[in-house]
Amino acid sequence: MGLEVKNVKKNFGTKLAVDNLSFEINKPGAFGLLGTNGAGKTTTIRMILGIIKKDNGTILWNGKEVSRKHVNFGYLPEERGIYPKTKVYDQLMYFAKLKGMKKQETDESIKYWLKRLELEEYTYLQAEKLSKGNQQKVQFITAVMHDPELIVLDEPFSGLDPVNTEILKNVMIDLINKGKYIIMSSHQMNSIEEFCTDLVILDRGKTVLKGNLNDIKNSYKSNKMEIQSLENIDKLIESLGLKIIFSKDNNYEVEIKDEEEGYKLYNLLAKDNIKVNKFELKKPSLHDIFIEKVGASK
Repeated sequence: MGLEVKNVKKNFGTKLAVDNLSFEINKPGAFGLLGTNGAGKTTTIRMILGIIKKDNGTILWNGKEVSRKHVNFGYLPEERGIYPKTKVYDQLMYFAKLKGMKKQETDESIKYWLKRLELEEYTYLQAEKLSKGNQQKVQFITAVMHDPELIVLDEPFSGLDPVNTEILKNVMIDLINKGKYIIMSSHQMNSIEEFCTDLVILDRGKTVLKGNLNDIKNSYKSNKMEIQSLENIDKLIESLGLKIIFSKDNNYEVEIKDEEEGYKLYNLLAKDNIKVNKFELKKPSLHDIFIEKVGASK
């Protein structure tokens, strides 16, 4: 049955942090919770997990009101919460104990996750001796090592280099394939596009967009095209009155009003026998849509 958030509100004094928020996650997978700083994302997460109380509305997990008894969750907060002077193994044991895990089960889980995230060499080091990225991976382990049903990840790729980002992405894929429910909050729109099928965007506590990501993107017309040419075509593009957004080594991103403008350029390239490796009409990215929905209010 999953998660149902319905007409939820939260005030902090005179500030309305979350205003009549509603969405559902009714199947396993990743759900994007997006918004600018101060939009109400963290407050929403904390209400879902029962860390703070809502003022109005309902939050149900598998048909029952959210409580620590009903939700086996894992939480990776944006603010880091590991203990710098404590050895990695010891603090993972401590967090596992808080989750009610038995010692043998915990030991097996810690060994698995340290190996999976390539942290075995740091097992008995103090956390402060690890890089920021490796500390991030340790905290990720605290969110998943007890095999939670619902996992909330707030900026999971923050501080990770490309290699470690790829490691964590592969873990995310495995978790989704295992049927986990994941709420993902991030300012990295490409990561949201990669993993999330549905999303909600908040602006100052209000919902400005929600739904299936593919459906949202398909509701927009193509507004750009990407061209990889074997020769310089600046003048040809400009002859049609089109704007070049980006150009480097005969790779172009061109702004268009509609697909018809794109096909005009394609036909002109073909007429002049100009060879291209790539010609793609592109709809607005999630980044573009996000800016459209919340940028004007800033």
